[in-house]
Amino acid sequence: MAEVSQAETKAELDFGAIRKVLVVDDSRLQRRILVASLKKWGFEVLEADSGEAAIEICAAMSPDLVLSDWVMPGMSGLEFCQAFRALENDEYSYFILLTSKSEKQEVARGLDAGADDFLIKPLEADELRARISAGARILDMQRELSDKNRMIETALEELKVVHDAIDKDLIQARKIQESLVPELTRDFGRSRISMLLKPCGHIGGDLVGMFSPGVNRVGFYSIDVSGHGITSAMMTARLGGYLSSKHFDQNVAMEKRFDKFYALLPPDQVAEMLNSRLMADAGVEEYFTMVYAIIDLRNGHLKMVQAGHPHPLLLRQDGGTEYLGQGGLPIGLLPDVTFQRTDTYMKPGDKLLLYSDGFTECRMADGSLLEEEGLCRMVTDCAIDLSGPEFLDDMFWRLTQAMDPDQGMDDDVSAVFFEYSGP
Repeated sequence: MAEVSQAETKAELDFGAIRKVLVVDDSRLQRRILVASLKKWGFEVLEADSGEAAIEICAAMSPDLVLSDWVMPGMSGLEFCQAFRALENDEYSYFILLTSKSEKQEVARGLDAGADDFLIKPLEADELRARISAGARILDMQRELSDKNRMIETALEELKVVHDAIDKDLIQARKIQESLVPELTRDFGRSRISMLLKPCGHIGGDLVGMFSPGVNRVGFYSIDVSGHGITSAMMTARLGGYLSSKHFDQNVAMEKRFDKFYALLPPDQVAEMLNSRLMADAGVEEYFTMVYAIIDLRNGHLKMVQAGHPHPLLLRQDGGTEYLGQGGLPIGLLPDVTFQRTDTYMKPGDKLLLYSDGFTECRMADGSLLEEEGLCRMVTDCAIDLSGPEFLDDMFWRLTQAMDPDQGMDDDVSAVFFEYSGP
């Protein structure tokens, strides 16, 4: 190999990630020539006279660069390369085979064995230096990438810890939210109210509820808070307190009279009170849609307010269907809003369905939305021989079967099903 010029000094050469070099050759003379050049370039050099000896060295420490002769007695350079790549090393090492073989087949065998480059004997110092520099650039990029991957792994571990903590909190939050709906079905005399609440995530922005301050008087509602996630769920918790089924003194839909009993306030008045409370809270950007209804079980007189919520579906005992309500504005959007009340009479055997837009705006497998027409067909099919919770469960099952499987549920789904059976 040509002599190294005086200019090629350690101070002037920068081989990046390559610091430690292992020279493997059964020829002592060849090793001396290589080692002399490498040391002048500033490398720490290790020597081995066989593949077996080289493997022992590599098992104890991993060199940055290996220069190995191909043809050696015992373990060949090719076999040594394969054994070297089989070792478990934290850092990648660059491997150059020194050979007199230049045929493409032989080069391919070397690459398959794990070699990164080849040098044809006799070696030239300039070419060796250039090949080492090329290897150093590759190692620099590889190790920089490894460092970044380690940083990413560390960050991912930290994120996993945070995610697990958030997930634990959300599971607890879901339990708290479920406690807002302590019972999903309840009989009121001969009539019955059943409810469905299916958030699309851990927690949701839908809320359903019912309460009765006394015999023959029942109130029930379906609410959908804008947005999704934690802020919406916090709003449902607040609304659950405003419309409490257990603490009548906190329920804004009730009024205590003569210090003896509670009366249900008109639904439109309740909507206006809730709107005033939300508008009075600075910083609250959430609003919600709602259908709230009260019924006198003695005569089936239903009073209802619709505030931006989907139109309730009335199923008549004779098989007829009709959508109720005037639409109206959501609650919490504008101050000083008045809401219109809808009155109707239910007959024994009639049924009323309140539902969130998670039903009607669900994306079907053919790309269309379910909408009110599709909901009416689904309800009619379910209503043939089912009632109560079984009816709602069947509705939800039919929805999941018909929805786009790639999109799934992207909104909360909830419903209230009131079955009127007379006084």
